[in-house]
Amino acid sequence: MNELADVHEDWRDDTPVGRVEGEVDASNAAAVGARLRGLLVNHSLGLVVDLTATRYIDSAGINMLFVLGDELRMRQQQLRLVVGPQTPIARMLAITGLDRAYPAYATVDEALGSMKVDTPPTRR
Repeated sequence: MNELADVHEDWRDDTPVGRVEGEVDASNAAAVGARLRGLLVNHSLGLVVDLTATRYIDSAGINMLFVLGDELRMRQQQLRLVVGPQTPIARMLAITGLDRAYPAYATVDEALGSMKVDTPPTRR
């Protein structure tokens, strides 16, 4: 990965968690996005992107997350973001509306708990 950022992989059951550590800007947003996409498998409910160790994200990084979320939605998967409250990253997500398009949570466990399985209705 780029010297500015690393993506650390973790799995919780069938759900990948990508923890982005460092800075995401125009120089590495595409590489970070590719790394996050590489974590996905078809049977996952979605992807959790943990931004608690992210020190900086610019518009290229925000755009990458919007595009990633749209791609997941088309695959009928979910994007969940984890960001520390009252941080510059949380403010950036709020300013751009990313946290309204794709839910943001304070912890990975909260994000994982919010993922919903679409279950077929029961027949009587």
